[in-house]
Amino acid sequence: MQITEGFMPFQNYQTYYRVVGDLNNGQTPLLLLHGGPGSTHNYFEAFDQLTAQTGRPVVMYDQLGCGKSDMPDNPSLWTAATWMAELQALRQYLGLQQIHLLGQSWGGMLAIIYLCDHRPQGIQSLTLASTLSSAKLWAQEQHRMIGFMAPDDQAAIAHAETTGDFTQPDYVTANRHFMERHAAGPVTAASPEFLRWPKRSGTTAYTTAWGPNEYCPTGTLSDYEYTEQLTKLTVPTLVTSGVNDLCTPLVAKTMVDHLPQVEWTLFAHSRHMAFIEEPAAYLARLTTWLAKHD
Repeated sequence: MQITEGFMPFQNYQTYYRVVGDLNNGQTPLLLLHGGPGSTHNYFEAFDQLTAQTGRPVVMYDQLGCGKSDMPDNPSLWTAATWMAELQALRQYLGLQQIHLLGQSWGGMLAIIYLCDHRPQGIQSLTLASTLSSAKLWAQEQHRMIGFMAPDDQAAIAHAETTGDFTQPDYVTANRHFMERHAAGPVTAASPEFLRWPKRSGTTAYTTAWGPNEYCPTGTLSDYEYTEQLTKLTVPTLVTSGVNDLCTPLVAKTMVDHLPQVEWTLFAHSRHMAFIEEPAAYLARLTTWLAKHD
């Protein structure tokens, strides 16, 4: 299977990209937008199987501030505008005129901003994977789920939020419990190889743009509210989420209720990354969806 890696000049920096398959084979490529901000492309290597099974080329990249891309020490960069400009530059650099677009978590937010604010051409379908249209609703739902945790964990999180100190050991433990329940478990020797590779997470990009954790959006994305704008999106859209996801069924249904052309698949055995936890079912669903909208 053909894999092409490279770096795109972006502003004064370098953005790493990875293309699986042949962009000139006549199939519309799938462009992937990773989460975080700062989570890297690594987990998207699960989609190499899509190319292996169908021949469809898949494009992924590390957004500025993480992974193999540059990580400049400039907090003013960590805004939606930076990553939006990078996405637009990458499409132009790689000649991605017609694409299917999939954004997971923050990547889905970036996709929503892209389509709502910039009205790009050539988007044949959109997949919103475990993402959100409202930072306020997201925070509300995370706090609802915190209410089901052990009393000690709830108390540690509440204390951290009150004091603004997110470094205490009891909070760190509580937050780990929360993320293991709703995001992902620890990487182990049994995890797929691409999850075990070393990666440079964009911690500064995440805390600056989002906040200290999933339930306290205090950063540059804290005013992200796009629910009402979804009604203007005419691109066929697939929403995917997991039953135990940070993207709760309410978060997902809120998007579904506002999107004009939408289908929703809820994965029964998944948290925040159904393509990792139910890979065969996810790829089967996505393969059907993409073929329908080629």
